[in-house]
Amino acid sequence: MTLEGLNPVLTPPKRLACMGAASATDRVEFAFLTEYLGLSDSDLSKQLKALIDVGYLTSTKTGKGATRRTWLTITDIGRDALASHTAELQQMIRPELPIPELG
Repeated sequence: MTLEGLNPVLTPPKRLACMGAASATDRVEFAFLTEYLGLSDSDLSKQLKALIDVGYLTSTKTGKGATRRTWLTITDIGRDALASHTAELQQMIRPELPIPELG
């Protein structure tokens, strides 16, 4: 096992949590994520920008003025990246090690 299998974009816990929330539903609202994750708007925006820039999430705005909302949707690429990254994390915490013979 090596650490090279971990996705550097998903390694920061805030980004991983964003992806987990997005993967649990068809779309998730920005305001919900700030409350759910306990992040400021600016911190969440920074984390989401990194995920959007690599194509893991898409962002859609609805409404105008006070009713304006930002919705985030995980992409197929993002879903695959999350699955691969979490499989690597599982391998790290539950490794399948060869059992040495006694004797």
